[in-house]
Amino acid sequence: MGIPRFTRPKTPAADSISPFLYVANCGPAVGLSYDTIASVFNTFGEVKGIYAADESGTRVIVSYFEANSAQQALTALNGKSCADLDGRSLHIRYSVIQPNSEAESQQVNEHIPVSLMDSEVNIPGLYLVHDFLSPQEEKELLAAVDEKPWISLSKRRVQHYGYEFCYGTRNVDTKLHLGELPSFVSSVLERISLFPGLNSSTSILLDQLTVNEYPPGVGLSPHIDTHSAFEGLIFSLSLAGPCIMEFRRYLDGSWVPDAASSAYTKVENVENCSNLVRRSLYLPPRSILLLSGEARYAWQHYIPHHKIDMVNQNVIRRGARRVSFTFRKVCDFIVSPSTFLTALIFQQICSFDMHAMNNLNMPLLETVTQIMFRYSKAHYTVLAITIMDISLKFLLL
Repeated sequence: MGIPRFTRPKTPAADSISPFLYVANCGPAVGLSYDTIASVFNTFGEVKGIYAADESGTRVIVSYFEANSAQQALTALNGKSCADLDGRSLHIRYSVIQPNSEAESQQVNEHIPVSLMDSEVNIPGLYLVHDFLSPQEEKELLAAVDEKPWISLSKRRVQHYGYEFCYGTRNVDTKLHLGELPSFVSSVLERISLFPGLNSSTSILLDQLTVNEYPPGVGLSPHIDTHSAFEGLIFSLSLAGPCIMEFRRYLDGSWVPDAASSAYTKVENVENCSNLVRRSLYLPPRSILLLSGEARYAWQHYIPHHKIDMVNQNVIRRGARRVSFTFRKVCDFIVSPSTFLTALIFQQICSFDMHAMNNLNMPLLETVTQIMFRYSKAHYTVLAITIMDISLKFLLL
């Protein structure tokens, strides 16, 4: 069943006494453990449980067995300094359990286990290296970017090198080259060339860098980096602060393409979607993440909008800022067959535009023929035939 969900009573306070209390200015993020909170509230009656009211870590739900106990606690503690809780003044009101349907519709980030190692996540093509940089190297990189101008977005700041990423189209304009990647990342690029998990024959050519600065509580929406914009290796270096990165895979068409934008549109409620697979990974400062193969093409990645994260029962604060360096290789005008085929394998071909598909670096019919013979599943064959049909129409224009 999981943790019960609570909401504010809809009836006037005098008529809404309940055994559940919503308590603000109280929780792990302000240094108060659930055991400490329970010991204080237990003096007014037996406490059934202490729950996080939200993801802030500063508000909790205190659940009593008896409503009378909750009433006594509210009268004694609301708006008053509590010596046993580090002198904090608590702000308390009654709460009630939400109906199941309402709770499910408002539940955004249901707890899932957080892995510390890439092997625990078990997603092919995902690799995480801890302590990729030393603390001194981290300090020098942060100082270098802080000397450069930032571009302010609605909730975070960014810098682009090599090519600018256009958030409106989720693509890059390859005609607007900003120059080579900055010299302050040269040592990072050299170290990436020795990245574990890659074949020795793999050529790593990275020509686009986006630097993101995330303030506390700001994350990243679920997405898959546009296939027609970038090739198959994406490296993300985390600096200054930690975070949780979650990975989602929707099976059997739970996500469909928006033909107008080449983005993805959700067609089912996240929590009610039986075809949703979720994984979560802790990214400490100075670690670097590689997304390749299935991890790059088939799994959405995102950063929940939290100020704190729960990692194996430990409260981890995001810190004053988190800065990420994301290194990618921009797709050339001609899309390589391997990039095209890999995207198709993972059922994400919809992010390729027709212009890209008509400029494959091998005859289109040969590509489609290989797809049809290599993958026997019916939906792959249908996709291949559809691509061939549409592309031929464009070629004949």
